[in-house]
Amino acid sequence: MINDKHSLKNQPFRIGFGEDIHRLVPSRELWLGGVHIPFDLGLDGHSDADVLIHAIMDAMLGALAFDDIGALFPNTDPQYKGISSLKLLRVVQYKVEESGYRIGNIDSLIICEKPKISPFRIQIKNTLAEALGLEINQISVKAGTNEELDSIGRGEAIAARAVVMLIQ
Repeated sequence: MINDKHSLKNQPFRIGFGEDIHRLVPSRELWLGGVHIPFDLGLDGHSDADVLIHAIMDAMLGALAFDDIGALFPNTDPQYKGISSLKLLRVVQYKVEESGYRIGNIDSLIICEKPKISPFRIQIKNTLAEALGLEINQISVKAGTNEELDSIGRGEAIAARAVVMLIQ
């Protein structure tokens, strides 16, 4: 049982962290932050495998102490096969609002060797801001590499991390 002094309603802000990684494969489109990125490989997954949106959704759910996106949108459910992660993001946004919160800001990081993210950064921020009803200055999208180390560094995968602050 949750003690009232620890309930969501008595907490003016909450912070959540999310992380996701997917393997790069041929014959898939690459989607990051709801934006199609022209590239010869795409991310493998049940949905569109948008690692940035997945990390943001997990951060939002984590801030509320809810289960992760795997529990909410299981990869065994055919209704989520190939679905746009933007649609799933709107469901999670509704859960945030239903809990009495709104997003204060999002800080995110995309980790990959290729493709270069900088040409798409503003478009990604605009797409996320529009989907979540935020101002562009509430969203940070950074990019980094793994300096040719591990699966990301070898160009076999792309990962993303996100921190979200929710405010009552």
